Amino acid sequence: MTNNCLNCNNVIVDKFCSNCSQSTSTHRFSLPHVLQHDFIHGIFHFDTGFFYTIKELFTRPGHSIREYVQGKRVKHFNYFSTIILLLAIGYFLKKWTNLDASVLYEDKKQVEGVLKVLKEYSKIAIFLHIPIISFLSYLFFKKSNQNYTENLVLNLYLLCGTLVISFILIICMIFSDNKDFLLFVNYLLTALTFLYVIIFYYQFFSAFDYKKNELIIRVICLAILYLLTKQIMNNMLNIIGLKYFH
Repeated sequence: MTNNCLNCNNVIVDKFCSNCSQSTSTHRFSLPHVLQHDFIHGIFHFDTGFFYTIKELFTRPGHSIREYVQGKRVKHFNYFSTIILLLAIGYFLKKWTNLDASVLYEDKKQVEGVLKVLKEYSKIAIFLHIPIISFLSYLFFKKSNQNYTENLVLNLYLLCGTLVISFILIICMIFSDNKDFLLFVNYLLTALTFLYVIIFYYQFFSAFDYKKNELIIRVICLAILYLLTKQIMNNMLNIIGLKYFH
């Protein structure tokens, strides 16, 4: 029995595609697969494809990740690996900054707690809003027939894109200690992140059976909820940090 490769559509008769080497066992995402395979693989194996994935996240973010979810996975870097590597890069860049992010707020207690939590548990805290926003994207675009775990994966890649955007402020803080300038950059990046989330969701779900106006409305609403969910989680972490971290 022959099949067609989900990555390149080449006819395959063995366990691997002779054209692109993708495994014939490619299947839809499920929670056990994500936890047992991708999470462990993401931590202990760094395959090729990091720079390709970053490029795709800023040239055709939604389209490329939809293709990844649907089977074209050979070229992409694993989502957990990408996030962990980006966190490591962010940690390294922060070592070179002359300022703490709390200086951008008149009331330092607005972020003092969350910064304490992130200092100790960044690898956990960075993921906290993802299960919630994934459930919301699942509900908003249920007609797309993407299951919850597939929404989880697409939102993990979205997180990768927003992490890269956040590096802009960190880099600016390396070269400047002008508070007004950094505040402007911070506001600009908030707007840029909002626009990026809209583009990501629009591209991802544009291939499914949604009218353009309906798609735009759903995407904008979901993008707003994305930022609100993240802010709510940060507020909760800030309260926990101020109360329990010293």
